[in-house]
Amino acid sequence: MKNVKEKIQVDLVNDEKVASRDDYEITWVDRINLIICHTTKYLIPGIVLVMMYEVFVRYVLFQPTLWANELSLWLAGIVYLIGGIYAMRVRSHIRIVMLYDYVSRRTQRIFDLIGVIVLVLYVIALVKGGIPDASRAFLKWERFGTAWDPPIPAVLKPLILISMILITLQAINNLIVDWNKPKEKAYDPAKDL
Repeated sequence: MKNVKEKIQVDLVNDEKVASRDDYEITWVDRINLIICHTTKYLIPGIVLVMMYEVFVRYVLFQPTLWANELSLWLAGIVYLIGGIYAMRVRSHIRIVMLYDYVSRRTQRIFDLIGVIVLVLYVIALVKGGIPDASRAFLKWERFGTAWDPPIPAVLKPLILISMILITLQAINNLIVDWNKPKEKAYDPAKDL
């Protein structure tokens, strides 16, 4: 793997070095999160297959299932939570680019530090308040309360806490890795097209 400093594309904007958002050093936190994220992405075709099956049996065979909608909700909930980890990994989380992109790198570091501190405090409160409910749901294998009755709460309640912890670890990791990087290029909406 090339050195991150070699991969950084440097431009001169307002006499400051500018780094591309596409270049990130991979650490142990990244590796754990990438394994989880890249494994979870295979649930998406599963959701599509379940819904295609449901459409076929409902509208062609006129025998709807009791489980297809709930299974797709369950899998989509897992994908949604893990998607937050991936978004933090690739730095595509919400940021006020109108302000962030136009300040100096030193001020960006202050913004990043404040953001991570707020996130850490929030997750500490969330985990402290959520552990009793998540552990109760898991230990009692809480179910959804429908005809099929899958254990969606027993899985998703603890996963909310786990994913928030992983998002926070990734945010701290990003702060450490990005601390000495030069200023990022300004956001280009055309890149999203």
